[in-house]
Amino acid sequence: MSAEKEQEIIKRLQDAVINYKAADAKKAAEEAVALGLDAYKVTMEGLAGGMEVVSQKFDNHEYFVPETLLCAKALYAALDILKPHIKVQQGGPRGQVVLGVMQGDVHDLGKNIIKAIFEASGWTVHDLGRDVPLKKFVEEQLKTDSDIVMLSAMMTTSMVGIKKLIPMIKEKNPKVKIMIGGAPITEKTVEEYGADVTADNAPNALREAMKMLETLRKGEAAA
Repeated sequence: MSAEKEQEIIKRLQDAVINYKAADAKKAAEEAVALGLDAYKVTMEGLAGGMEVVSQKFDNHEYFVPETLLCAKALYAALDILKPHIKVQQGGPRGQVVLGVMQGDVHDLGKNIIKAIFEASGWTVHDLGRDVPLKKFVEEQLKTDSDIVMLSAMMTTSMVGIKKLIPMIKEKNPKVKIMIGGAPITEKTVEEYGADVTADNAPNALREAMKMLETLRKGEAAA
């Protein structure tokens, strides 16, 4: 299979997600599978790459929630086809994450996109959903021994719960890494609340998670 054909399908997947065309996304995904393309590569470069552009458009107020939801629908239309064919790339460990939207907040679009991208990359995702009580995050981390807890808040009113929750998690497991994200979250929030990192979109979240997992694995090896 030519590299040109692979890049053509990746571009079609990106465009389908960006322009919220679920039928086009599905067709391109079916063609990728039929041609035996690397499902992981086309997912990450095509679908995740497309969502990176969508995130930028949302941040720039070119897209709003309705358009972004349609983009996510296109992403899932393709991911449903590609996911069974994904063979996780070797050369890097994959871990477990606990993921959820903070109590008092029902905005779960970003959380759902992150879940899709992480699962496509071979991670085990324990999705608690939205409007999650603080103690549920602590309980789920202990039960699953997940490497990372990912907290999403799209409102300042729900964001304040993160400040209370992080010490609760760290008290039970000081080694666990905490990633926080959402519209009101900044680098200053990370520092003030005692989190490890934030990410402004799903591909960046995946990159940061891989870095944290590598740090955890090195710490275990040295212990």
